[in-house]
Amino acid sequence: MNLSNYKIILASGSPRRKQMLDDLGFCFNVKKTNTDESYPKTLDVNKVAEYLSIKKADSFKNKMANNELVITADTVVVIDNKILGKPLNKQEAIEMLNSLSGKEHKVITGVCLLTNEKQTAFSSITKVFFKELNEKEINYYIDKFQPYDKAGSYGIQEWIGLVGVERIEGSYFNVVGLPVQRLYTELMKF
Repeated sequence: MNLSNYKIILASGSPRRKQMLDDLGFCFNVKKTNTDESYPKTLDVNKVAEYLSIKKADSFKNKMANNELVITADTVVVIDNKILGKPLNKQEAIEMLNSLSGKEHKVITGVCLLTNEKQTAFSSITKVFFKELNEKEINYYIDKFQPYDKAGSYGIQEWIGLVGVERIEGSYFNVVGLPVQRLYTELMKF
């Protein structure tokens, strides 16, 4: 598929996803989606991000031009088989960061590619290992960086990632919110 024949649409309000797609060298437009992010509670936590990315893509069906390619994504943080979404307030952010402190968790990003002719979706999983975070570090991070738009209450590219992440297994960019190497590979195959 020759991508130059397509008008690429990134259906995300994330400035981090926008920057990464821009860094890949693609010309694209951004269209935010207001898709309900609910999912069946019986769904395996490892499948939720991909399910939500497909749900977001589905909101574009029957509204696309023939030359449009929509990219949707969703990222979740999973610890102890439980999904940590975006915190609603400081107390929730503190609780989330305390639950991640000194432990391993997974960051899963689901991505969906959609045209009028084809749809494909995939997930990327990265394991993240945090050191023990103390109360002062957690409060400093939340007060300074306001991580209320981030799954799990943190951005690995911010201060907390610099001081708290001991190591990762998998794609760093996946933790930021878009597995760009895998996305590039899938776009070339699409």
